[in-house]
Amino acid sequence: MKRIILLLAGLGLILNTKAQFPIGGLAPAKSKITGRITALILDSATKQPIDYASISLTKAKKSVNGGVSDGKGKVTLQNVIPDEYNFVVGFLGYKTKTLTVKTTPEKPDQNLGTIYLTSSTGSLKEVEISGQRALIENKVDKLVYNAEADITNAGGDASDVMRKVPMLSVDINGNVQLRGSSVRVLINGKPSGTMANSVADALKMIPAEQIKSVEVITSPSAKYDAEGSGGIINIITKKNTAEGTSGSVNASAGTRSNNGAFNLNVKTGRLAVTTSLGINHAYPQNSSVVTLNNSVVNGASNTISQNGFSKWSRLGYNGSAGLDYDLNGYNNFSTNVKVNNFSNGGPGSSDVYVNGVFSQNIRDMDMSFNNLDWSADYRKTSKREGEEFSASAQLSTGRNGSDFSNKFLSPGIADVIVLGSNTGKNNEYTVQSDYTYPFNKTTTLETGVKGIFREISSDYDVSAQDFDYNQNVASAYGVLGFKLTKKITAKAGVRAEYTKIDGLAGNALNFDNDYFNLFPSLILSQTLKGMTTVKLSYNRRIQRPSLFYLNPFRNESDVFNPMEGNPKLSPELTDNIELGYSTYIKGSVINASVFYRNTGDVIESAIQPFVDDQGVGKNLTTYINVGTSQSYGFNVFGSYNPKPKWTLMANFGLNTYEVNNAESDLNTGTFLNYTAFARSAYSISGGWSTELWGVINSPKRTFQGKTDMMYFYGGAVKKEILKKKATIGLNVLNPFSRDLNIKTTNKTATSMQSTNIHYPLRSFGVNFSYNFGKLKFTQKKSIKNDDLKKDESQQQGGGMGGLQGN
Repeated sequence: MKRIILLLAGLGLILNTKAQFPIGGLAPAKSKITGRITALILDSATKQPIDYASISLTKAKKSVNGGVSDGKGKVTLQNVIPDEYNFVVGFLGYKTKTLTVKTTPEKPDQNLGTIYLTSSTGSLKEVEISGQRALIENKVDKLVYNAEADITNAGGDASDVMRKVPMLSVDINGNVQLRGSSVRVLINGKPSGTMANSVADALKMIPAEQIKSVEVITSPSAKYDAEGSGGIINIITKKNTAEGTSGSVNASAGTRSNNGAFNLNVKTGRLAVTTSLGINHAYPQNSSVVTLNNSVVNGASNTISQNGFSKWSRLGYNGSAGLDYDLNGYNNFSTNVKVNNFSNGGPGSSDVYVNGVFSQNIRDMDMSFNNLDWSADYRKTSKREGEEFSASAQLSTGRNGSDFSNKFLSPGIADVIVLGSNTGKNNEYTVQSDYTYPFNKTTTLETGVKGIFREISSDYDVSAQDFDYNQNVASAYGVLGFKLTKKITAKAGVRAEYTKIDGLAGNALNFDNDYFNLFPSLILSQTLKGMTTVKLSYNRRIQRPSLFYLNPFRNESDVFNPMEGNPKLSPELTDNIELGYSTYIKGSVINASVFYRNTGDVIESAIQPFVDDQGVGKNLTTYINVGTSQSYGFNVFGSYNPKPKWTLMANFGLNTYEVNNAESDLNTGTFLNYTAFARSAYSISGGWSTELWGVINSPKRTFQGKTDMMYFYGGAVKKEILKKKATIGLNVLNPFSRDLNIKTTNKTATSMQSTNIHYPLRSFGVNFSYNFGKLKFTQKKSIKNDDLKKDESQQQGGGMGGLQGN
């Protein structure tokens, strides 16, 4: 606790001493005024417009902006800082044309008029210009997928977008992994209570049209919270700072689910106000569920089989309101509030055979979640370009509800009823301050402090089993970015985190734990010939278990396979080493990486056989620290344009799985996990576009068993309407197979548990999207809480609830 007090004292010191910035050193920052450059691209011979001509705005041989011409040959480059540039225009089969353009603060907008391209005289095969705008960017510490440049995203949701991002694998439930490991998902650099509870549900509530880009941070620097063994995914949404009013309306309806979203942005002078509302509803559908338990009880074989169905549905809504105000040219204040509510569940029935004795179980399950996130951010810049100070505070409060009932009907026996109820409460308070100081044009220091204070409680229907848990995390970091040579960029840093935990489970189990960790990070990036880069990185990460893993509440919605958390879990600690390579060859993108990952105290689910009061053998599912894991792997992503309007994408990732524990004499051996994704998108004249895609996920291993392979595929066709302000489309998922079958098997020395699920996957839908007003997008810094490991079933939308809600 003393360290936390000292940290907060340091935060106060920074707030007092950094409010005023020195002005010496670098030249004053450039004007904040930005403008636009417009032009019309025509064929010199036919005088017809050239659509999808590639435009690049460069300075000192470095691209700073770009775009493509529309169907009428028009192009507009927004947010151009006043300066002198080269305006480069090219297209397949035409000679490249370069013009010099200069904008000033007094005249930030430039109309270049009509630019004529002439046919190239050489072979078309020698032309290296691609008319397709690049979807992938490689930066020193992350890979960026520019979703707004992908015209086929209209009508989908964030899950659809994530499936197209290099190195990510997304199963049909929305469970996201980065190269076979868990990953932390942020929205605009900050956590969300909804995302913390259910990644799948949160992604389904974000229309694809709202996403500007997705950042894949495989090697987070010490600036980020140390949570997430696989890395961090940051979804950047579109935001409006233009004068006037703008917004969007999105809606989709299908045979399995429906969703809608409305966004409104208003800006006048230095004040901007944003608001949004979204809703999602999944139809109730029957899923076949077959489970089998075999165990040895007192030397005798014990068999329990269940054959039945679950009829789950999902309903959710979210809303937000935000305010952004520029006090002057150097001071900005913003605040935002979000509310989210989800519920899923439904009835079910099973035929049950316990050692050959028949009974029927009529059950019902209901899970709910509601959350409120409120944040306030202050940002101060100075005349020194790149210098920035920020202070942020965030409150997140959430409630989880879980209620179930089981009614057993057996001939000649009185009905047996099993009931259960649990309410989980999570209050989280965060304060954070960050400071960036550029010593010169090539060397920058980033530093900051942060405090997170969590109060978690779980109230049972039996009060003696209540669970109270407090977790406080204090951290500080320093990162130095600099140039080793003209072509080699480096980022080196270290983060210190102190964690204090105490809690009470029931009336007897008290626990107290605290630990201090250092998390170093190093990234080296070298630019080779052309647009080729090589990156080498190292970092250390941690994953603390969240409430789902810790909560000792026993969920007996399946009385023969109950589940409960483990409050004694230790956090995972992971060391990552990665070597990455990326290049652009004649309009094609290739990104490849190899990595090594070592994780201690790996957290996995485990079945533990036990005998109840009636002598029936059952399997309890809980979570334990199973041992140490070493994993090697690689990932290859490629994008190719056979034609300017045709994009082919493919991604393949492979990694090893192996867990060892000398104390328990555990050695799983080495297994291979892989994921593959392929996509073809084609744009047709007249505003039409088509897309086909497919995903394969290999069997997933755990130390006790595996989940079988899954594959799914889909397609879409879309049309621009209403003067390109709107799109309407049709989509289909798994049209040739009605059900998706997922089988999971776990084994111990004396028991076996098998679950076989068939649920309807095939779906058809229609979507509509409409944008109004003038859009201009910016991004603000804010709190980033990314330090809790999330349960897999949470990521999958709450187990069967997620399965049924797609």
